[in-house]
This record gives sequence, structure tokens and C-alpha cells, in this order.
Amino acid sequence: MATHAVKTASRPKGLETARRVRKAALKRFANAGYAAVSMREIAADVGVRPGALYNHFPTKQDILKDLMLSHMSELLAAWETADFPGAMDPLERFVRFHIRYHLERAEEVFISYMELRNLEPDNFKVIERERRRYEAILTSILEEGSTAGRYTADDARVATRAIIAMLTGIPTWYRDGGRIGKTELEDLYLTMVRKAVSPETTDRPTEAG
Repeated sequence: MATHAVKTASRPKGLETARRVRKAALKRFANAGYAAVSMREIAADVGVRPGALYNHFPTKQDILKDLMLSHMSELLAAWETADFPGAMDPLERFVRFHIRYHLERAEEVFISYMELRNLEPDNFKVIERERRRYEAILTSILEEGSTAGRYTADDARVATRAIIAMLTGIPTWYRDGGRIGKTELEDLYLTMVRKAVSPETTDRPTEAG
């Protein structure tokens, strides 16, 4: 987990407190929004005095940056170790991975996308760089697939952002126990993504005459 904004000394108790701060802030930010949450409220949830938070995070902005950077670091690491059949089409692998990973982390997803506007410029640049690393994975898949004739995308980067935006929106509405199961959900979205980048056909129906 990325924690370079944290001032915590490498002691078990300090690391545990920092973990609890992240957990409390995550829930608060997801429920009320970053701007509406105070360090005092986070401290109360953790069970420490407000001043004690500064031993771990200098500012509330540092907590937000840490949460977002951790999310992106863990996302990229999970992609590298994702267990899918070797023969699976790369686009299918990406779509199924993205959906599965993000459905299990609705709060992290909400904060990582909705709270970008609240990042200070320097912090935004750091997070944006990590987001581009993840986007590059799909862009590469689309570019290589287009070269091989499996897909077509006039602008692979634009297609990448459109696809990721569509997939990332799922946690905002999907709930377990509904009429659509997770496997069916993956299949439906995979079909939509494939249609969006399917190779164009020049065949035309022959007119009767």
C-alpha cells in the first residue's frame, strides 16, 4: 500500500492507528463527501484526539491523496497477478477484471473518481499519473487488437476512457441479490464493449432487382 504521505513511525501500534484513520476517512468521505468531513470527526471515529491524527497525516488532503494512491497502487498490482485463462482474449480479461475488482470496492471507487476535484494540483498530478498507467493497459490491448484485426478504434485512448468510465459506473447502481447476477453482468458489459470496438464490415446486403 502506498503510504509515503504518512508520518507514522514503523511501530505496530502506529501502523494500526494509521490503518484505522484510513478506514474511518474512507467511510466518512464516501458517505458525506470530502469537503463536508472534518479531521475532528475522523479522530472521533478512530477514538483519538484530533491532534493525534497529525502524527500520521499532516492534513486531511494527505489522507485523501493516500487513499487514492493506495487504490491505484493496489489496482495495478492486482492486474499483474489476476488469475485468468491464458488463452482468454485480452479485452475480455480486462473487462472481467475491472468489474470484479471494482464491485468489491465501491467506496474506494466512489472516492477515487468523485473526489478528484478536491485534490490540490500537485496531488492531482500524482494520482493522474497512476490513472494513466492503468489506462495504458487497455489502450495497449486495443491498439494491438486493432493491428491484428480483432478490434477497431479510431482513437484508442478515447475508447479506453469511454470503456473505463462505463465499467467504473457499475458499483453506483449494482447490488447483490438483484435480478442480474455478477457473471451475467460481466457477460452483458463484455458484449457492449466488444460491440463498441468490433471491426467494421464493408459488406452490404445485395439489393433484389
